[in-house]
Amino acid sequence: MESAVQFEEEGNAVHIKHELSIDGIDGLELYTVLQALNVADILDYGLAKVADLITKYVLNPIISCRATPSFIEEMNHEAGHVSEGVLKMVPSVDPKGSKVDGELMYSYIVQIIEFVNKFLCFHNGSWMCCFGRLTWSRMSDMIISNFLSKVVPDDASKLAEFQEIRKLTIDFETTLKELMFISPSDGKDEKLSKFADNVEVHFASRKKIQILAKARSLLLQCNFSLPQDYITKNSGINKEEHAENIPNHVVLLFSSEKCVVSEAARQLMELVHQTLTDVCLLPPKVGLEFYHTARNALVLYEAIIPVKLQRQLDSINQAAVLIHNDCLYLSQEILGLAFEYRPYFPSSVKELAVFVDLAPRFQLMAEEVLQRQVQLVIYNLNQAIDGAYGFQNTHQMKQFESAKFCIDQVAFIIEKVHIIWEPLLLPSVYEQSMTMILEVVFSRIAKEILLLDDMAAEETMQLQRLIQLLFEHLSSLLEPLLAVDLSGTAQEAIEEREYFILSIRKLRKLAELLDMPLKLITAAWESGELADCNFTPSEVEDFIRAIFTDSPLRKECLFRIDNSNIR
Repeated sequence: MESAVQFEEEGNAVHIKHELSIDGIDGLELYTVLQALNVADILDYGLAKVADLITKYVLNPIISCRATPSFIEEMNHEAGHVSEGVLKMVPSVDPKGSKVDGELMYSYIVQIIEFVNKFLCFHNGSWMCCFGRLTWSRMSDMIISNFLSKVVPDDASKLAEFQEIRKLTIDFETTLKELMFISPSDGKDEKLSKFADNVEVHFASRKKIQILAKARSLLLQCNFSLPQDYITKNSGINKEEHAENIPNHVVLLFSSEKCVVSEAARQLMELVHQTLTDVCLLPPKVGLEFYHTARNALVLYEAIIPVKLQRQLDSINQAAVLIHNDCLYLSQEILGLAFEYRPYFPSSVKELAVFVDLAPRFQLMAEEVLQRQVQLVIYNLNQAIDGAYGFQNTHQMKQFESAKFCIDQVAFIIEKVHIIWEPLLLPSVYEQSMTMILEVVFSRIAKEILLLDDMAAEETMQLQRLIQLLFEHLSSLLEPLLAVDLSGTAQEAIEEREYFILSIRKLRKLAELLDMPLKLITAAWESGELADCNFTPSEVEDFIRAIFTDSPLRKECLFRIDNSNIR
């Protein structure tokens, strides 16, 4: 067979000789050799190397669009029949290959198979079938990877255009069956038409990879930071004025409140909306795949962001607040997806489409991120208050300066949190979180002072000064919080706000008590004024014992407080 079929690499040609000269024997015909191999049941062995070389040097360049075939027949004029067939491969103008023309490629391959059928297999169906078995698997894989997979549509609107390629592919396989190159009855040989028939699946698979890759990329690349001038432009009275100019300033779907989200969340939601819009227009099989892809894209946020920004979540910063806002935004958008798209989904997709299960996950994530931030702030504030050592001995200059520094530090931490939170959080969330933090601070300071068991006159004046200093630092922050309208607010938030107001009243009243005469303190308790500020009888009694020395008047006042009906 090596003498009969020769490959001329330099000339890019295949020569199939019908008259051979082997070991000094002239006039040996190729047809006779093939008959002998067939009788010996080793025809596939004889053709194996020929099939491999034709696949490598002939079919591969054609399928890769790197060459075109040219056919030559050489006659033996004495015998009056064809003595040799020559297949020349003419290199294409672009040596790297260009975009494959399916119709032309199939035409060239058919011409090559016809050439093999005529000059190598002598139109013998069983021989041709043997050659096809040795060649078809690799050839079909090359056609799929170099052509069919590359023309799978990128857009749902182009799926119809692929039908022409599908028809060409089916016609191509039909021709190969007629030539006996592939089996007319074995469905396993219909690899190309099956691939073309499943183009919707391939399209969905490709788009799924593209959509998820895009979602992953935008989540990984977003830095969750805002411009430096954002804070000054979008805090306090300027917040509403500049809101419309912020691209990521969104209105939550099921509330009238606005907040700032990250670019990643906004683009992710746009990608999800675009994907679900396609579901409404696509065949059911593809639509279902797109629906799952949209869900998976949303889940990527949950999987990537907490890991990527773990360090930011462990500190007080804008990124953590943006993640909280993102989760609120995504949870509400997800709840709206069913109302917006489900009625227009294909019926089979409509039966399976569920979004409501994802929303609570993002809502919970938002709450966890916010609570983590609140607890970090409370921890830092408690650390600062710890530095005052219970506000003891503030009549001594060193101890007073230490306590004053702690009050300044507390005010600084709260102001920093205000600067980060107020421009970004929903107004209701900001107010609820800030009141929770301030309530902890005021209650803790009041508790520390009320635990003092002995206070000199100068010490009470210094403690009063420290309390007044704290309220001076926080006056601009407290004013808008105390002016908030609570109509339509949840009961839990109202209760938290009441504790907050009580903590303010208690600390302010404590500042007054520090320089108030004993009789007035007793009268304030008996009138219910101190109870209204959340003082307990034991706190008032201990406070009196700490400030006033033992005397008949003190005993009388303590007796009156202990026996009053106010608790």
